[in-house]
Amino acid sequence: MTAVTESTPLVAKYALQLGDDALILSHRLSEWCSHSPELEEDVALANLALDLLGQARTLLTYAGSLEGAGRSEDDLAFLRTERDFRNVLLVEQPNGDFAVTIARQLYFATYQSELYAALCASTDPELAALAAKAVKEVAYHRDHAVQWTLRLGDGTEESHRRMQAALDQLWPYTAELFAPDPVVAALAESGVAVDPRTLRPAWEAAVAGVVEAATLAMPTDGWQPRGGREGRHGEGFGLLLGEMQALHRQYPGASW
Repeated sequence: MTAVTESTPLVAKYALQLGDDALILSHRLSEWCSHSPELEEDVALANLALDLLGQARTLLTYAGSLEGAGRSEDDLAFLRTERDFRNVLLVEQPNGDFAVTIARQLYFATYQSELYAALCASTDPELAALAAKAVKEVAYHRDHAVQWTLRLGDGTEESHRRMQAALDQLWPYTAELFAPDPVVAALAESGVAVDPRTLRPAWEAAVAGVVEAATLAMPTDGWQPRGGREGRHGEGFGLLLGEMQALHRQYPGASW
């Protein structure tokens, strides 16, 4: 049983943020099942999705237990509306072609690698335990994205063009990963959370190393959309939730 403290509501919100990130990206990756460029990628992307789903389940269960409203992981995943989700905009971006999916994975898996490595030292035992397990999973996620970035970037003229276009397309959404957040800022002071701003230098250096090795160019900063943490999402997000939540909403309380 987790002890209730003054920071408990904030920890619940933090766990919800991280859980939503993992849940939504898991769903996006699952959309590749039977549609990926090769059979081996069907298996690989499904495994990435399952890892992220496992992280989401742990985080949403923890968030539900802390908020004290009796909501389970299923309630949080399937019975909230668009404005209740707190995931960053990057993870909800449509799969696009395969290069877009790989760029999204490179950016986000590198971020998760830095985040979970730091979160292993969290003063919250539940978050520290999750991070210790997840950091091993996301190391594979990042390696998968790195290998495909190299393969596409330093491949044919067409694959190079598509990989560069994908990096450029998704770059604006990476700023939100490191944006100041009042919930996280309060928890970072007590060592519960990780201030995302501290992660950016290592993240950018890691991404830049891969991009350079793939004979690609780092995108330049421009517009920086954000709002996901406040529940403001893109127009395609409603369609994503409609698909993800349809079965649960059609058959509430069903079990098998």
